[in-house]
Amino acid sequence: MGMLALRRLMAAQRDRRRRRKAQARNGAITSMAKRKGTFLRGGDSSQGAKRLRYSGPYLTEDIWRHIHSLMPLRDAARAACVSQAFLRSWRRYPNLILTTETLGLEQKKHWKVHMARYFTRVDHILKNHSGIGVKRFQLVCGRRKLICRLNNWLQIAISSGIEEITLSLPSEYSFPCSLLSGGSGRSLQHLELVNCAFRPMAGLGCSRNLTKLHLHSVLITDDELACFLSECFALKYLDLSYCRELVYLKIPCLLEQLSYLNVDLCHLQMIESKAPNLSSLIYSGNLIELSLGQSSQVKTLDINFYDKTNFLCYVITKLQNIVPNLESLTIYSDDEVQQGGMKHDSVSGDTTTNLRTMPGHKHERLKEVMIIGFCSATSMVELTCHILENTTSLETITLDTVCDVDDLENIGRCCTTTIRKTGSCYPLRREMILEAHRGVMAIERYIRGKVPSNVELTVREPCTWCHDLERLDALEKENGSHYSPPHLKLEDISLLLKPV
Repeated sequence: MGMLALRRLMAAQRDRRRRRKAQARNGAITSMAKRKGTFLRGGDSSQGAKRLRYSGPYLTEDIWRHIHSLMPLRDAARAACVSQAFLRSWRRYPNLILTTETLGLEQKKHWKVHMARYFTRVDHILKNHSGIGVKRFQLVCGRRKLICRLNNWLQIAISSGIEEITLSLPSEYSFPCSLLSGGSGRSLQHLELVNCAFRPMAGLGCSRNLTKLHLHSVLITDDELACFLSECFALKYLDLSYCRELVYLKIPCLLEQLSYLNVDLCHLQMIESKAPNLSSLIYSGNLIELSLGQSSQVKTLDINFYDKTNFLCYVITKLQNIVPNLESLTIYSDDEVQQGGMKHDSVSGDTTTNLRTMPGHKHERLKEVMIIGFCSATSMVELTCHILENTTSLETITLDTVCDVDDLENIGRCCTTTIRKTGSCYPLRREMILEAHRGVMAIERYIRGKVPSNVELTVREPCTWCHDLERLDALEKENGSHYSPPHLKLEDISLLLKPV
């Protein structure tokens, strides 16, 4: 409920008050206002009491508090300035989302001045809060000098009944886990910590109802995380990034509701998951050992290995046994794609009859295929044709001739959508743009005619703005080559598509 809705409510209350006064003069109402009246505004009760008295339907304090909780933070603060009922509920306002946006602070040129204003407002809000009734708490505090004040803020906001905590903290700060003990954290459902140390102890008692856990640049050891996860029976979503102390990530079988796991640059050596219903796994980092159990239910796998030039071979030879029920696979490899430049044997002329085939390998589970950086390599065309001819369950296939690493949401070139800002596509060198156009020609000549009628083919071409050759000279001065398509061998294709 915003300020406009509040004004309408108070106007309706004034209309009711006028009607009741008129009825009172006629003898219809005697003492209703005395029994149910309450003040909506502060001030001296001896002055203007009749003007300020609310004589509409009686509303309990819980109802006023609920109405107040539906307002955005700034509107809730304004309402508390004009209403004693809202002032009382402000001291128990449940949604303390304390960001520069919600506090109405515009970014100033002087960052220190801007943050000083932010911390001043945060301090004022929390000092005037009772510490009761907080459901959601979000705070950004990256300054060492405020650690002492930060402790007081957390003690006020984190109390019994809290459901969501999102904190960005100083790197030297260790999150006080004791605040979540003794029943204070039993209602916690969402925990996100950024840039701090997190040292949970056994029996903390705050993880039984936790459904989402995000740890970003957090210092936590294998044993500490395993101890914490051992009680997260309701956990559905686990996100770990830049947690450099982690080496072996072990997920116990007790996490029966866990369905999503994202691990990004944690310097791991192994991921072992016994979670029976894990369906989506996203991993970025060093080449590691994956152990997902013999009955793995992972259907969506998105992996990016940074340090292995034979990554493609690993994917081909290992993944088919690790994820037998896989339906969607996305793979990236920085080292693999840079190796050997743009060298490969391109299809040319009428080579349709010379394309190699692998009869007998059927793929009954594969539903979605996306190849990012599709090129005119003969082996790439052979792989794509084999998928189309031997995948009975295929629904969609996307062939992207550009490796656009800036397209984080996977929405395509900026020239084809209004969602992306014009000129935001990833810059390419001249030979990469030419290769992308050769890839489009290969799709039209050798692949499109083999797409079954029930399969949707999407071809993503170079951007007509960002990848225009006339503009390329200026772009190449600022950006070098970042991608070259991998060179696949026929035996690798055979292994990759081996039926499960």
